[in-house]
Amino acid sequence: MIQQTKTTEGITIRIVSYYEEASSRPLNQYFAFSYVVEIENNSAFEIQLLRRYWIIKDANADIKEVEGKGVIGKTPILKPGEMHTYSSWSPLATPIGKMAGFYTMKRLMDGSQFKAYIPEFQLVADYINN
Repeated sequence: MIQQTKTTEGITIRIVSYYEEASSRPLNQYFAFSYVVEIENNSAFEIQLLRRYWIIKDANADIKEVEGKGVIGKTPILKPGEMHTYSSWSPLATPIGKMAGFYTMKRLMDGSQFKAYIPEFQLVADYINN
């Protein structure tokens, strides 16, 4: 388990990923991965997460882009010092891949928006490292 961290404009994003062996079907080129995201507001402003954008790459160089409103159906508001944690998952056609992206954030005091970048993290089936 390796945690990746990135801070943009006072917003710290931490991610840990996991291979989901029980949900994977390697003979069918289906590898399931889950990940846990922590978003911490270390800025001086109350912010709201509006949108997500992900780039997901597998070992075949196939790229999938995912974008949409909020995260897992929520657009959380974080006061300074607060944290939001959620988990999600992504399937791949290979046992190795990676993800990265950004969240579109809004400062509630003035409505200004910015991108909080998500650190690139690896998706690797456990048996690859053995």
